[in-house]
Amino acid sequence: MTFVQLIECRTSRPDEMNRLMDDWVARARGRRTATHTLVGRDRSDAAHLVEVVEFQSYEDATRDSGRPESDRVFREMAALCDEAPVLMDLDVVRAERPAEDTVRRFFTALAAPGELPPLNDLLAEDVHSHDPVNPQDTIGLDHARAEYRMWRAAFEGAFTVEDVLVQDDRACARWTWRATHRGDFLGIPATGRDVTMTGTTLFHLAPDGKITETWWQHDQLGLMQQLGALDELEN
Repeated sequence: MTFVQLIECRTSRPDEMNRLMDDWVARARGRRTATHTLVGRDRSDAAHLVEVVEFQSYEDATRDSGRPESDRVFREMAALCDEAPVLMDLDVVRAERPAEDTVRRFFTALAAPGELPPLNDLLAEDVHSHDPVNPQDTIGLDHARAEYRMWRAAFEGAFTVEDVLVQDDRACARWTWRATHRGDFLGIPATGRDVTMTGTTLFHLAPDGKITETWWQHDQLGLMQQLGALDELEN
């Protein structure tokens, strides 16, 4: 379970506090177990700072805070505070990641059986797709639907989303696609072969949460080889 430490303090010496934290990060590089650190300043009170440190588990946090240098830095930080800092240890019981949820729902929709599910709540009307398979980019929701339908008519399969990384308004997914070749694909008649393709897709999302742009990278050469399209060239 994700674990969060929250440190709240008041200081009239923010520059010294920043230098202390920079020094701590430099000294602990390669040994810290924290996965994410964020420092916020109260808009209504510039002396009021809150630091949020995220760990993968409580045990990771314990290892991090148990280091001698961690204790030293905390004591030095407390000396820079106008009053004793407040610490809170929080088990994360709910964490919403809207961008990750949108990405995962997108891949589920692409592989759902039957007619292509509605994509209006996932893709912007002017969505822009970059795919090395196409000589030109695909622009607009209707053209994107047509592109997805082409793949769905040729293959029956599903995506396994291995990883999703999110930063600001962008998300990147690493996926594996497993399918059976059921119809014509780029002039190759149905072979009935089972194929596997790996790839990554980078997403740009609008403030309303919809996907506005995608960049696809996938093993197209490996797919064509599995379909037997390269057999004559190899011979």
